[in-house]
Amino acid sequence: MKILAIETSTKHLSLAVTEGDTCLATRNVRPQKDLSMTVTFDIERVLAKAALSLSDLDGFVVGIGPGSFTSLRVGLSMIKAFVMVTEKPVVGIPSLDVLAMNIRSKKPVQICTINDARRNLVYACLYEKKDGNLTRKCAHLLEPLAEVLKNIEGDVTFVGDAVAMYHDQIMAEAAKKRFNPKFEPEKHSLPKAAELARLGYQRLLKGDFDKVETLTPLYLYPEDCQVSRKT
Repeated sequence: MKILAIETSTKHLSLAVTEGDTCLATRNVRPQKDLSMTVTFDIERVLAKAALSLSDLDGFVVGIGPGSFTSLRVGLSMIKAFVMVTEKPVVGIPSLDVLAMNIRSKKPVQICTINDARRNLVYACLYEKKDGNLTRKCAHLLEPLAEVLKNIEGDVTFVGDAVAMYHDQIMAEAAKKRFNPKFEPEKHSLPKAAELARLGYQRLLKGDFDKVETLTPLYLYPEDCQVSRKT
């Protein structure tokens, strides 16, 4: 099964073309212009690198956030257009789930993803990863970090673009609560389309498709931008 995956929840664009569990091509860039002006070119390049055309694909996977409102809409609109043209299935995957997949460990590991949501809030979620399988332990959250940390016990690996920003606060809370934090390097702080494709592939194999007409971004902030605490 050949898949195009697109992740646009951050300021970086991540693309991947995969076949089964094999990654054929990736492209990870920070667009210097408006994403809507460059995304088509980047998709053409990653498909060319994989020696495939749009008609060769068997399905699409898109990161649905939470994250940058505008970028998420661009990515989702592009994928919806491809689905309508090719009539191939699509799957939407939360971007925090994709981010958690950056953690590689042979042993079971507890993961906390934290991305900056501004307004002194983070997008966060807690996971357990075992034998390569990811299990979500809570809802996707929009919370002050202190609220997220209240639910953490034991060993936990933090990953995301807010790790550096909140490192000292995490260490201070860890000393009080006696949980044991580890921190993933900055190079793993962004969700990657190759991991997005890996998660989406499992759903596509099961026939667990999303309806293109109802597939929407996972914003967490409601339209009036008042704080919503969880989904």
